[in-house]
Amino acid sequence: MPSSPLPDDLPALTRWRLILGEAAQDSLGGIGGWAQADAAMEWLYGRERAKDAHREERGTGPGPSQMTVPDWINEIHTLFPREIIERLEHDAIHRYHLTEMITDPAVLERVEPDEKLLEAVLQTKHLMNPEVLAMARKLVEKVIRDLIERLSRKVKEHRSGPKRPRRTTRPPMSIDLRRTLRQNLHRWDPVRRRLNVDRVSFLARAHQRRHMERWQLILLVDQSGSMISSAIHSAVTAACFWGLRDLKTHLIAWDNNVVDLTDHVQDPVELLLKVNLGGGNDAAKALRYAAQLIENPRSAIVVLITDFYEGDAGPMVREIASLVAQGTKVLGLAALCDNAYPAYDKDTAARCAAAGARVGAMTPGELVGFVVGAMEG
Repeated sequence: MPSSPLPDDLPALTRWRLILGEAAQDSLGGIGGWAQADAAMEWLYGRERAKDAHREERGTGPGPSQMTVPDWINEIHTLFPREIIERLEHDAIHRYHLTEMITDPAVLERVEPDEKLLEAVLQTKHLMNPEVLAMARKLVEKVIRDLIERLSRKVKEHRSGPKRPRRTTRPPMSIDLRRTLRQNLHRWDPVRRRLNVDRVSFLARAHQRRHMERWQLILLVDQSGSMISSAIHSAVTAACFWGLRDLKTHLIAWDNNVVDLTDHVQDPVELLLKVNLGGGNDAAKALRYAAQLIENPRSAIVVLITDFYEGDAGPMVREIASLVAQGTKVLGLAALCDNAYPAYDKDTAARCAAAGARVGAMTPGELVGFVVGAMEG
């Protein structure tokens, strides 16, 4: 799947076919793996030829009747880099007047809230006027509320389900020094300057166990447009985990910069409406920030949610190896969503796996199971 402008080594005929559009199909031939990009471009710029009666009769190409505005918005944010997306959105609105999703409240009133619509709203919120944004917020709230309810049930199921057998070796009990001294002060021997202790108090095991098993979950979310679904589910997952007393949850967004969103985790709607998608990748910077947050390396889980496309993957791989070496569990997820069909850099993902990370894709429910399983040992 292309994620950058046309490469220099693209065959000349393929390059011209992409530039001229579907009308040149018969004379220039196919375009191989660039079909999705071509379809998205044709959906928009094919309108120049939509008045051609002959083309309408043939019904070729993914014209306006075959793709909805939300479909198209989500498609281009997956296929193209930021500068091309901005040009496409500009042309769609100002050249072809495709403003249904961002200017017409009546459309938002009729549309059925779902995750695809949520993704489209988040992709175009910067283009909405205040009235439409207020309506879009209501749709976002409904979708997020439904997602949270479903995932919260998963959390409860994992926390209340059958427990794994615990180790038979019990942790050593710690002496409650202050209480022990207070209980034995009357046995102080001033001649020998010695305290004769006949009663020893210990810290309660439950208190000690809670202290020992205090875990951290640090979610690091790539802000690129292709990761929008994962960004949504990361916010929902963080919100569901937030109420667990024995888990400290962090949510960090990153591109070339790192933004700590932890203070907004309890309001995922506001959080998602504030996040700006797009930009570059510097996963190493995000991992270094996560390392600074870790209190107990062996009771910490760092989840790096990314497509693994890095200009130089070396720093990212080294940061992962460093975290793993200190005992931290590292997950590298190419997707965190219900239907995980991620496009990602497989070579870089393999290097991260070799550095000790568990790499793959998970549903939010699977991530809940992994986190709860790690906490319960």
